[in-house]
Amino acid sequence: MFDFLIRQRPPESRCLLALPHDFGPAALQSPQSRRARRACFGRAWVTALVLPLLTGLASCGASEAPADSVSLEAARAEHEAGRAVLIDIREPQEHATGVAAGARLLPMRQLHQRLDEVPSSPDQPVLLICNTQNRSSATVRSLREKGYGHVRYVNGGMSEWARRAWPMVKPPTVPAS
Repeated sequence: MFDFLIRQRPPESRCLLALPHDFGPAALQSPQSRRARRACFGRAWVTALVLPLLTGLASCGASEAPADSVSLEAARAEHEAGRAVLIDIREPQEHATGVAAGARLLPMRQLHQRLDEVPSSPDQPVLLICNTQNRSSATVRSLREKGYGHVRYVNGGMSEWARRAWPMVKPPTVPAS
């Protein structure tokens, strides 16, 4: 996997060339060979452990475009100013804990049957909110595949909204479906 790193090094820094060619017990115990082994294997361990970690961290969220999400503050401001539709996709028992005033309640499991309730006009931004952003971010990806390019999810979700003690209301009672 890391062959490309070794091939790109100048020959004098390659590990095998730094080790003594006489691999007898005395040669392996010499101070020069111990230093060479430490330098060689120290670099190898760092490369083997750190490079995949850095690569993994760099790719975290790479599948998620910045335009997919909106901050909690921006979502609240846009919703309260009437510039965006806030859709709470949590389940009814979660809605019972309180919802943002004016939010549309559309449980995630019902979304595809009630897709006509999601504004389809690109001129009407739609913000999806769930409890922590996990379901809403997955739902945004699903809606994007259906052509809803104007839909974003709210970072932090309703759990963060409640933690900040922002205004919440009891949801309207809806007959069970």
